[in-house]
Amino acid sequence: MIYLGAPQNSFRQPLNVLKIPEFKQVLKENNIDISNVIVHGSYLINLANTIKKDTFNFSVKFLQEEIQRMQKIGLKTLILHPGSYLTATEEEGLTKIAQGLNLVLTENSEIKIALETMSGKGKELGTTFEQLKFIIDKVNFKGKIGVCWDTCHLDSAGYAIKNNLEQAIEEFDRVIGLEKLWVIHINDSLHELGAKKDRHENIGYGKIDLPALKKIVHHQKLDGVIKLLETPRSKEYYREEIKMLKEN
Repeated sequence: MIYLGAPQNSFRQPLNVLKIPEFKQVLKENNIDISNVIVHGSYLINLANTIKKDTFNFSVKFLQEEIQRMQKIGLKTLILHPGSYLTATEEEGLTKIAQGLNLVLTENSEIKIALETMSGKGKELGTTFEQLKFIIDKVNFKGKIGVCWDTCHLDSAGYAIKNNLEQAIEEFDRVIGLEKLWVIHINDSLHELGAKKDRHENIGYGKIDLPALKKIVHHQKLDGVIKLLETPRSKEYYREEIKMLKEN
């Protein structure tokens, strides 16, 4: 997973400054299909904002620009936080998200967007499978919209993926459909089940724990879903986490 620039701001380097040929060479050398390189959208984007028109318009425009950059680089899938509805109602926020996505995703769009499952802190949307289905149902080009699970967020939102993973998978399949699950962020969680707090922890150091996360990584029904490590520590520690997760 990569960002196209710092996720906390809207500054983006011109494409001719980026080392795109070198990037593609590294992918080739490591036998990585560029279709499996996922872009994470900027944290500034909030399509659920029904209060400030300027914020919504900025979010749509910035998302369109990110998609254009992705297309020029050859990237295919973008993960997006659905947004927060502030002082509006939940349904108004969800409807606004779908409206924004319909302004961004066209029939000729080469990019797909995976809405990330959220922890439920504050006024976040995308906390339940039903909320995500509400958005997907209102998107015009449904083949271009899917879901990214975040294990920390799922656990914090109240989905018991540690002790009842099968139920969570079955519920997602019933509400949305497993064919819409495109990406999984693999994280442990600092907080207890249902805490509604977004605090990632390194694998095996949190409340979900290593055996539960390994079960997700190796689950037959989740085979083929792109899985990305998204834990807090340095990249040197990632090597050990990946090694642990790959072991059966």
